[in-house]
Amino acid sequence: MTTQVPLSYPDAVEAIRAALAEQGFGVLTEIDIRKTFTGKLGPDAGDAVGDYVILGACNPNLASRALAAEPQMGALLPCNVVVRRAQGADATTIEAIDPETMAQLSTSDGVKAVADDAGTRLRAALAAVSQNS
Repeated sequence: MTTQVPLSYPDAVEAIRAALAEQGFGVLTEIDIRKTFTGKLGPDAGDAVGDYVILGACNPNLASRALAAEPQMGALLPCNVVVRRAQGADATTIEAIDPETMAQLSTSDGVKAVADDAGTRLRAALAAVSQNS
């Protein structure tokens, strides 16, 4: 699931955080890839990746339902949402893996229902940012 928006990188990060919150997701983790690459591999590596953050988004109700249906699903939580913008780019990209991927790894109807709900919510968050930019 991907959208490109004409927002600056900081504005896109702020907008997706707000849109995720409206859909019941909190951000549990944040990995600043540029900062990590710069610190571990040097400034050239950081510059090459550009602005890039991975937000670990979690809807506690959905996570609870998924784990109750199949405890192994914890390896696929939280839902990662990426915000990235290369140097010189005209737009910022926001993307997430479709939670249906989780459902494909399970035979549980409960996991399928959670994946459907999470996918609907993530698509709504991406659409909200796209429509409001």
